[in-house]
Amino acid sequence: MKHLACLLAGFACTLAAHAGEVQVAVAANFTAPMQAIAARFEQDTGHKALLAFGATGKFYAQVRNGAPFEVLLAADDETPARLENEGQAVAGTRYTYAVGRLVLWSAQAKLVDGRGEVLESPDFRHLAIANPKTAPYGAAAITVLDRLGLRAAVQPRIVQGESIAQAYQFASTGNAELGFVALSQVWRDGRFTAGSGWIVPARLHEPIRQDAVLLAKGRANPAARALLAYLRSAEVQALIRSYGYET
Repeated sequence: MKHLACLLAGFACTLAAHAGEVQVAVAANFTAPMQAIAARFEQDTGHKALLAFGATGKFYAQVRNGAPFEVLLAADDETPARLENEGQAVAGTRYTYAVGRLVLWSAQAKLVDGRGEVLESPDFRHLAIANPKTAPYGAAAITVLDRLGLRAAVQPRIVQGESIAQAYQFASTGNAELGFVALSQVWRDGRFTAGSGWIVPARLHEPIRQDAVLLAKGRANPAARALLAYLRSAEVQALIRSYGYET
């Protein structure tokens, strides 16, 4: 027993000796799964992921201005590709870690029908969306409204959040009766966690491919590369799908 304790102590010391930290910029829609992943990552590898959440467009600007991020988990595939082309990310490290789904959601039970027809009704005063200029889910929401021919009709009722997290906050608190949010914010293990929602058909907007990439500042950090590999593991991919993403 004493020998086993010594072995375990030695293993813990070895982990600690090789453990590192990685600064990660995470798209706001991926907050809940990434918090769970980061905890498992530290437990399994000893490495600690230091997380910052926000709009992908803002992270792009921050990386260009020297922010210390080492890994980017974006809400689109264009931003990581742009950073790679500009020499701000390491070529060959970019891949799609999740495909997001957009949902029209309300904190009120039964307000949102199964086809989103509530958008054509007078039953709401405010519709929350993320800033379409910096948040891919906001851009997708505008595309949906355009393809449904409803943008002009609902424009006066749109309230815009800085990120998808703020759009969700507007809807979850009832400050907006409706919100176009990420399915991952309101979905767990095959069902809505609260309220009512319409999962927007994928045909109504471009696929929300969310790419991860190793940023230039993380090139020599083993913890950064370890995190990117960890995200591709079968266990983590299953966890990501439980939040409503496709992988």
